[in-house]
Amino acid sequence: MRPESKQKTKKIVIRSLVIFLTVIVLLAGTLYWAMWILVHGPSPYFRNKFINSVTETSAAGFLANLYLSQDAIDAIVAQGKSELSKETTDTSLIQIPHKDKEDSVNGPGGTITTPGKNENPDDPENDDGIEVIDIKGSTYNGKLILVSDPTRVFVGIPGPYGEGYSGLSVANMVKKYDAVAGINAGGFYDPNGTGTGGIPEGIVIYEGELKWGSPGSSYSIAGIDKNGILHVGNMTGQKALDIGVQYAASFGPALVINGKPSASGTLGGGLNPRTAIGQRADGTMMLLVINGRSIDSLGASLDDLAGIMLSYGAVNATNLDGGSSSIMYMNGKPITSSAYVFGERVVATAILVK
Repeated sequence: MRPESKQKTKKIVIRSLVIFLTVIVLLAGTLYWAMWILVHGPSPYFRNKFINSVTETSAAGFLANLYLSQDAIDAIVAQGKSELSKETTDTSLIQIPHKDKEDSVNGPGGTITTPGKNENPDDPENDDGIEVIDIKGSTYNGKLILVSDPTRVFVGIPGPYGEGYSGLSVANMVKKYDAVAGINAGGFYDPNGTGTGGIPEGIVIYEGELKWGSPGSSYSIAGIDKNGILHVGNMTGQKALDIGVQYAASFGPALVINGKPSASGTLGGGLNPRTAIGQRADGTMMLLVINGRSIDSLGASLDDLAGIMLSYGAVNATNLDGGSSSIMYMNGKPITSSAYVFGERVVATAILVK
């Protein structure tokens, strides 16, 4: 190559890099000032939603500290929250009918029939007593799975836990247990969004055995006993074992306890992808995933989740891990969107349907 050509190529490369860096700087500056306006603009509503949304994430929580002191952030997060109910599940409120009994219930989307036998096994929304419902709100969309036989629902685990171990994606959890459907479940150690799912947050019970957590410590649980009854609220690991919980994961807070909202006021929370589990009086399990962090679905608050669960008849319900972990699978395919930019996160536990 001639010296003149080398010089020309060098100039083109330098100019391209300058243009690229300039665009990056302009985008970063635009985002910074857009967020500054959200935080310091005239609307407390948008400020509070922004602060609550980013502080709930593992990777983006630092954004709030760019604009406000920690004391100011803490005050916003605590604003309006009320004390949670100290009740735990009253199992007498759940009456599970015989498995082959057909049951129809009315929800906001119409009448939902949960047959004991699927007449069309190729239909992913009618798979042997499973119904899938589209959920839509002003800032979100998602899916709700109704499972008529609650004894089909359990917590899946990747294997051993601890340093040096890793979780599995929900897709791989579904494959491991040959499950019909699945959602992510409990939280896990996730510093700056880099967790590998090998260290659960809270408690994990699998087949009646405490796999993670302490018998004497209290946790917000989503626990399923041998009769298929969902237990929510705070309890110790030993209490969960004593009442016969066979499967459990932790996150919280509880959304609905014994047919009532778990808080007298607001539960708070920003707009984010969400995952939750609930149960109706007839035993039907409710698996909910809300899409978020996208143009067509910003996400839902904890109060939104509680409202959805109550409107579809939940007697008990609790929030599970959300954000970039939220995902729902049905018949081997994702039916909600992952907010994780690198595909799908590995998690410590999953709620599965056999």
